[in-house]
Amino acid sequence: MKIGLSSYSLSRAIKAGELDWSGAIRWIAENGGEHMEVVPLQLKLAEDEPLLTAIVREAKESGIALSSYTIGANFLASDEAAFDAEVQRVMREVDVAVALGVSLMRHDVASRPIRETTVAQFEEDLPALVQACQTVADYAAKFGIVTSVENHGYHMQASERVQRLVLAVDRANFRTTLDIGNFLCVDEDPVAAVKNNLPLASMVHFKDFYRRPPKLSLGQGWFPSKAGYQLRGAILGHGDIDIPAVAALVKESGYDGFISLEFEGMEECRTGSAIGLENLRRFLT
Repeated sequence: MKIGLSSYSLSRAIKAGELDWSGAIRWIAENGGEHMEVVPLQLKLAEDEPLLTAIVREAKESGIALSSYTIGANFLASDEAAFDAEVQRVMREVDVAVALGVSLMRHDVASRPIRETTVAQFEEDLPALVQACQTVADYAAKFGIVTSVENHGYHMQASERVQRLVLAVDRANFRTTLDIGNFLCVDEDPVAAVKNNLPLASMVHFKDFYRRPPKLSLGQGWFPSKAGYQLRGAILGHGDIDIPAVAALVKESGYDGFISLEFEGMEECRTGSAIGLENLRRFLT
């Protein structure tokens, strides 16, 4: 296993100008990371070749592998033209993954407001999602890239829904980026859900959350799960997820790929990421 960091974990420092992308890569190397997952957020790397080149160069010079290119997407379009446009956009992002030299790429597939995330709506949406993911995966296969769906966005967060999609797409290079914390967003036990989906994982995200009962008014930083439980990002090992139990499952499964720490707590992002990396290495040893 190679332990590293999602650039998302340092996004606040990057946005504030305290780190540039090259600095973020060096920070990961200095803190014992082995790889960086490239998460551009609002940046359009396809339109910024100098930055893309700088990321590749700095990673090589710092001895940091670029593991995955991670982007958003939503194939739930209002009409066929919009659907086709989104599929084509994601295919163009595959070209960015090729330029980065990564072998993995995560794209989201669907997001809906909680009230619309019913089983009936999922069944209605599934055929279009399968078609989109097949098209992108077939294009990515030409470059040796494995695409994946993350358990993300309420509508596609439950372990069984992720399994349904991966099995229906039926492509050897379409898997799941397994985020151990995101299952809490749909009130699924992370240990049980990780056990369900590990065999389908092309990449694993470790993160932690605090979880509190519904109807509490806790203020800034908290957001609701599907059932109304209150969640807030935590330093890995400080929250309410049984991280040692999840780490044991990952080790016992024989998974030998990239593991990304995602930190999204309220603490200063470099502090939270450094402590999280230290804890993650200890849990996985």
